[in-house]
Amino acid sequence: MNDDATDIVKSDAELAARYGSPLYVYDLERAVAAYDDLRTSLPEGTVVYFSFKANPHPEIAEALRERGGSACKAEISSTGELAAALQAGFDPLDILYTGPGKTTEEVEAALEAGVRRFSVESVNDLRRIGQAALGQDAVADCLLRVNSTASGATTSIRMTGTPSQFGFDSETLPELMPELRSVPGTRLSGMHLFSLSNAKDEESLISEFKHTITAAAEVRDSTGLEPELLDIGGGFASPYLSPGERPVYGGLRAALEEVLDSHFAGWRTGSPQVACESGRYLVGDCGRLVCTVTNVKESRGGRFVILDAGINTLGGMSGLGRLLPVSIQFESSEPVEPLERASLVGPLCTPGDILGRNVPVPDLRPGDVVTVPNAGAYGMTASLLMFLGRPAPTEVVMRGDQVVSSSHVLFVRMYE
Repeated sequence: MNDDATDIVKSDAELAARYGSPLYVYDLERAVAAYDDLRTSLPEGTVVYFSFKANPHPEIAEALRERGGSACKAEISSTGELAAALQAGFDPLDILYTGPGKTTEEVEAALEAGVRRFSVESVNDLRRIGQAALGQDAVADCLLRVNSTASGATTSIRMTGTPSQFGFDSETLPELMPELRSVPGTRLSGMHLFSLSNAKDEESLISEFKHTITAAAEVRDSTGLEPELLDIGGGFASPYLSPGERPVYGGLRAALEEVLDSHFAGWRTGSPQVACESGRYLVGDCGRLVCTVTNVKESRGGRFVILDAGINTLGGMSGLGRLLPVSIQFESSEPVEPLERASLVGPLCTPGDILGRNVPVPDLRPGDVVTVPNAGAYGMTASLLMFLGRPAPTEVVMRGDQVVSSSHVLFVRMYE
């Protein structure tokens, strides 16, 4: 953390001069505004789990926790995210541990920290959690993650309705239930369904949630499992690495209330408690990546703008095959020249270090500071951080134009 945490900074160029380049800048006020918008869009009493995978920076998570109180909890899927959630002040009993590949060591570490709620993806996953819980004289509350047979929306990133490492195939649960109910050290306390990410529009989001809640009711009816907690997942959208505004879902609340009334009559009094998850929506537009042009060159009719930030800094989910075109913004006191087209590339020694092809850019020169907007989710920690051994970018946390802190992640080799 820096010593001048009350500094007022007015421009990204000033930030880059003071803290170096590239750097991520996060605005806590925007994260809190996103939380408020999401709460307004959801039925009264809905719990929001913040998905640490989107951005595990503890100060962002702490701001969300403080804003939401007991209605904002943490969804994690690693011991690293567990450490970040605890640092952000989350009660271990407000943490949901998810993921299809939990190891015995991970589960034991979570239990030792006080975590008691897990999303369970398979019979072996449940047995592993139960064995670890018995070893600590504890009982783990387990949500059965359900992979339903179909889906409601036909667009966006699908996570259900196909063979998957995620969850129990819904059609197998009636036969499995006697075995699942009898695993020592565990208690089945609810269901977890997550079938969509980054919905195309509100209609798609509502359609998916309607299907999810209907599918949960079918599992309840076929297995007799009355959920205490019903986690219906997420899918809330936000612009990514390009200009745009985060949507506000004006019709979602009424639509969810209607379908919940139809299938889970006691939900308004907490039977079950309803939960949603969000990462991208909560933090996507709170962050931006500030970087500097190091060179501009022409090659066989093509123009290349070379930045000091590459796929090690902004991977764009490239490891998942989801490299998206990146847009940049340019602060200037002078009139900006008409846009031209160029490829945005990073400094790494690989032809794969491309952030965007044929991107509209102003007439940039070496030393110009540019900004990638809407980079608060799946930014630095979704990148190839260790590639070529470059240092991690600085992360600056702000509240409006006031600097709260600056920090950076260190890579340290530890010999056994």
